[in-house]
Amino acid sequence: METITGYVEHIVYRNTENGYTVLHLVNEGEEITCTGIFHVVNEGEMLALTGEYVSHSTYGEQFKVSTYETKELQDLVSIERYLGSGAIKGIGAALASRIVRRFKEDTFRIIEEEPERLAEVKGISERKAMEIAQQSEEKKELRQAMIFLQKYGISLSLSVKIYQTYGMNVYRIIQENPYQLADDMSGVGFKIADEIARRVGIHADSDFRIRSGILYVLQQAAVDGHTCLPKELLTARASELLEVNPEYIEKHYMDMSMERKLIMRELGGVIYVYAAAYYHMEANTAAMLRALNVSYDVPEIQIEKQIHRIEKNTEIELDEIQREAVKEAAKRGLLVITGGPGTGKTTTINAIIQYFEAEGMDIFLAAPTGRAAKRMSEATGFEARTIHRMLELNGNVEERGGHVGFERNERNPLEADVIIIDEVSMVDITLLHSLLKAIVYGTRLILVGDADQLPSVGPGCVLKDIIEANVCRLVRLKRIFRQASMSDIVVNAHKINAGEPVILDNKSRDFFFLKRYDADVIIGICIQLIQQKLPKYVDANPFDIQVLTPMRKGLLGVERLNTILQQYLNPPSPNKQEREQGQTLFREGDKVMQIKNNYQIEWEILSRYGIPIEKGLGVFNGDMGIVKEINTFSETMTVEYEEGKTVEYPFKQLDELELAYAITVHKSQGSEYPAVVMPILSGPRMLMNRNLLYTAVTRGKKCVTIVGDDGFFQSMIQNVNEQKRYTGLRERLLEQY
Repeated sequence: METITGYVEHIVYRNTENGYTVLHLVNEGEEITCTGIFHVVNEGEMLALTGEYVSHSTYGEQFKVSTYETKELQDLVSIERYLGSGAIKGIGAALASRIVRRFKEDTFRIIEEEPERLAEVKGISERKAMEIAQQSEEKKELRQAMIFLQKYGISLSLSVKIYQTYGMNVYRIIQENPYQLADDMSGVGFKIADEIARRVGIHADSDFRIRSGILYVLQQAAVDGHTCLPKELLTARASELLEVNPEYIEKHYMDMSMERKLIMRELGGVIYVYAAAYYHMEANTAAMLRALNVSYDVPEIQIEKQIHRIEKNTEIELDEIQREAVKEAAKRGLLVITGGPGTGKTTTINAIIQYFEAEGMDIFLAAPTGRAAKRMSEATGFEARTIHRMLELNGNVEERGGHVGFERNERNPLEADVIIIDEVSMVDITLLHSLLKAIVYGTRLILVGDADQLPSVGPGCVLKDIIEANVCRLVRLKRIFRQASMSDIVVNAHKINAGEPVILDNKSRDFFFLKRYDADVIIGICIQLIQQKLPKYVDANPFDIQVLTPMRKGLLGVERLNTILQQYLNPPSPNKQEREQGQTLFREGDKVMQIKNNYQIEWEILSRYGIPIEKGLGVFNGDMGIVKEINTFSETMTVEYEEGKTVEYPFKQLDELELAYAITVHKSQGSEYPAVVMPILSGPRMLMNRNLLYTAVTRGKKCVTIVGDDGFFQSMIQNVNEQKRYTGLRERLLEQY
């Protein structure tokens, strides 16, 4: 074992679940790649690391850390890093190093009192020396604050942001209540604030710490889809996080409620606790839905006449429930239409569109994702957009809460008579709330979706909550039409949803089950299907065939599958540039997916001559594309998404992407693929349920092939245990009525 000391130059990769980190440490001018478990670590920190050098087959020599200790940042290092941070124009890292080597601890005194002496350093003229002195004087307070904040392991970029927010109050806030940073600023979470507080010497049972911890637990619950938590569960999670007794937590609920940071509501003898923002979002959503839910006095004979005309023009006869849907759309301000695959949702939407078109109304169509909007356009012949695009995303994100900004809102509403939203099961509470704010009273809103799909990735369970509240008109399409009934994908999806066993005799034309019971054999079969069997069968290229898996980890999880599939579907080549980011190796030609909403990133569509013909903002969780170029000189990676949208990612932003040869079933929502391949062998019971299997099967358009354990497949059909989501929209709707 040996010990090395230096400052963290760059964090290459960090697993937030277990703390595993890959970082570059600068030790006596040399950059060393270090790996290990770090609880909290930030760029710019001074560390003493104990461990040993190991040789990695792919990444070369690394220092494997067994223990580490945070050191007080050395003054000279602080000075050099400040000067080289770009804070003073014209001084880069190399020049900063030369200045500090020449003047050492006297550097700032020289800059302030004898700036002409800076010309003693190679690369600095007398004129440049005076410019540096002037800038240094203007930014003296910022400089002092940045050096102060670095002592607590705060990165340079975050230090600037903190100073811009608090000015000279930064010293008081850091010393008294660093948790205020987590409340006030995006980019500073509870974990960072907690580490600063530990270094300052704030006690573990501090009121500030416990309150911030409670809000952090609710924030993490929202990541898992909850808008609230039962009080007992919140207390248990906060107690575990903060490592304090539950009674220390319980005593803060009432005070935080009085300060309007928390909202508590009782239901069925259980008290549910909300972060105030989510409670108000659900309450406002319920009120806006109530306002739209009005009746229109339209004569029945007039509607019947229009339906007859539509049937005659399209040569399609609507069944009784589809006719009812058109009638209700004409009569109601708010309508929900739900149904599984093959039940005629598209035919019904088309009939509704034609009805309102004949009435001379302006109709907007939208869906949550680009893929879903594209499918809607193809099915209706009408332009459909993503909800974000329809609301005209402006890229502004509020510091508090991180809520996204749209040009269309209550002050600038959508100018439409009818708005139809498809794939509503994917819409979370924040997006529905933004949508409703942009819809004026008198506009008809029609929500279409499959209530049996997995819920949204974001917080809430809006479609199920609206249906269960039973306060607005619902039309449930049940009949499987003759053409759809010829597809075993559709028939088996309905069997799965009804809990009926599926026949696995492989006599089908579009639904196959290959029984295999070893993970590596299953992967081999999947590769063979993608490369050789399925492309001709479904008339698609291998990249259009999607592997769906329930899990991220494990032998058949996303992470392992992607590493293996990449080797076969996009192998290394001297003609393909590569870029390693954390544990992922990106290669030109790779299939990738955006894994978080980025409302501010720019995209553009280029003409055949490379000239931008359209520009916009936003790439969203689940968007898939192909890596077109990796430029090691400019340190950027260009990805082309659907509709020809190209996005240039700086290397430091590649943690927003992951390989997408295999994706989780959850990430496939709203998408449809020519062929789906699904490996299944085992997994946690809470995850491997009917709901997930049904969602996966309904993603396949021409062919679904499942490879794995048939017994486990049948047990998934019988498993109705879904991970419970704690939400309150249903209750807020019932209160409105």
